[in-house]
Amino acid sequence: MELSKEKKVIVERHNKVVYDNGDTVVKVFNGSKPAADILNEGLNLARAEQAGINVPTLTEISKVGNSWAIATLKVEGPTLRQLLKDHPEKTDELLDKFVDLELSVHAHRSALLPRQRDKFTRMINSIPDVLAEDARYELLMKLDGMKNHAKVCHGDFVPSNVIIPEKGEPVIVDWAHATQGNGAADCATTYLRLLLNDEKELAEKYIAKYCEKQGCTREYVNEWMGIVAAAELARGRVHETEFLLRWVNVYDGM
Repeated sequence: MELSKEKKVIVERHNKVVYDNGDTVVKVFNGSKPAADILNEGLNLARAEQAGINVPTLTEISKVGNSWAIATLKVEGPTLRQLLKDHPEKTDELLDKFVDLELSVHAHRSALLPRQRDKFTRMINSIPDVLAEDARYELLMKLDGMKNHAKVCHGDFVPSNVIIPEKGEPVIVDWAHATQGNGAADCATTYLRLLLNDEKELAEKYIAKYCEKQGCTREYVNEWMGIVAAAELARGRVHETEFLLRWVNVYDGM
């Protein structure tokens, strides 16, 4: 895969750089990202599309130099994150759209996506240096007792991963963490991600709208908070470790 000389950086993270490459968006990973994870992200994207969800079209998975990269057709339009920033007076309206879109994702099924329960189990077991054995045991026992659904769950459903084109339906990007499982866990993940982004007011409005539209209680979503916080610890969020541990400690005994 070749990048255009006119490419522009959209966002840079610790393990990847995302480029506007003209007609495509190219996500280039550094060497710390296992090739299997990159190929799995492309597979998740294809499975989400096959399930009927509006996602960007995958065009290529190959290497840029010595780095693996994923290319998708570029979708023109602002992210929902940008719209929230530019139009704070429309926060409620935009959050309604955001939650409706998340629930529409949960209405789909894809039997070939990884199982959410299995993924959380692996993640919790991967951090013995962060969580003591008894804490991990309690979380895994709690996970084992949770309702086992088969809804498509995005795994990182945040406003920056929703593009709002001028015409047509919203497009959901970044399917690296997609699973089939319980939608309440997806909601808990979104809530914690908003808190980690220092958006407490938005997080509270979001979770209230989700529970109202889904017809569930806040307590039902809270059941997932300790499990999701532990999973976030497994993503190597060094600077947020203390914050996430507080959530694990609050909810692992519920």
